[in-house]
Amino acid sequence: MKYCCFEMEKQVNLHCPEFQNRFSCPDCLIDYNEVFDEYGIIVHDGGTSCVTIQFCPWCGSKLPESKRELWFKELEELGIVDPVEQELPDKYRSNKWYKYE
Repeated sequence: MKYCCFEMEKQVNLHCPEFQNRFSCPDCLIDYNEVFDEYGIIVHDGGTSCVTIQFCPWCGSKLPESKRELWFKELEELGIVDPVEQELPDKYRSNKWYKYE
């Protein structure tokens, strides 16, 4: 994976030895969601919430457009209206749905 700057790469790949879950570690600030190709600032409230960002907080580079809406649109076209309750094709569980080989 290519990152906009060293600091973004460091933050996305930070693994805390004290916490199994990155969302629990106060040192983990940025999360990258591969399925939606989006970056977010972690909200340390005990859950897994993020605030989606469009620019790198360190170098100011434009980040990829989130593919979240497109993901839901494609699933809806497949007849999947509730991805939590309905079975998803494997490719929609990773970046394979928008990465073409």
